[in-house]
Amino acid sequence: MRVIGHFFNRLVVIALLALALLVSPSIKPPAASAQPPAAPAAPCPDVEVVFARGTFEPPGVGGTGQAFVDALRSKVGGKSVDVYPVNYPASLDFATAADGVIDASNKVESIANTCPNTKIVLGGYSQGAAVAGYITTDSVPPGFTLPPGITGPMPPEVAKHVAAVALFGKPSNGFLQQMNVVAPPITVGRLYSAKTVEECIPQDPICAPGGNDNNAHTLYIANGLTDQAATFAADHLASTKVSTVSSR
Repeated sequence: MRVIGHFFNRLVVIALLALALLVSPSIKPPAASAQPPAAPAAPCPDVEVVFARGTFEPPGVGGTGQAFVDALRSKVGGKSVDVYPVNYPASLDFATAADGVIDASNKVESIANTCPNTKIVLGGYSQGAAVAGYITTDSVPPGFTLPPGITGPMPPEVAKHVAAVALFGKPSNGFLQQMNVVAPPITVGRLYSAKTVEECIPQDPICAPGGNDNNAHTLYIANGLTDQAATFAADHLASTKVSTVSSR
């Protein structure tokens, strides 16, 4: 959903300083991970994954995102799966970090309107998990002014098209509060909470209160959590029915 500019920028200033240091250079996307080649099939796939990469990962879905997509494809049989890498800097350029929120929410709404039978899987890793989490939010906190390009939460009917949400290493509210007491929480909205999986390694200090192993933030592939989240998403894809008409 569309989120909060003032308070999202505040989050990024807080979270990116830590997240940028925790992305291990040894965890790189596979060779073909920048963006999967467009399928020559129908314009509307059975499944569309909208995924936001972590800080300093190159354009694409990133290593964690690619592992998640690969695992998901292996679990959905013959269904066509397209992938949309959220277009945002994923850097320390704080002023443009909210671009991810705008881009992701615009893409999700566009799919819901133009491909109403396509089931959407929303996801993100690290800073990208904040982007993905924020677009599911229900409301804008009182007193915050939305920046240009953000008009408020996504329409409630859009949630019907999102089958699953997978968040890896999402910054915890406790982590944010330790850094800055005015940092807003990342709260998954009520229309999305039942279909959201939040993968957090207990030692990861970004998402787990009391976590004390920075390297844990890089281990979501190695620990099998991308595969676990893909199983969750595949199960929800199998049980979700979407509208056969446009949501607008």
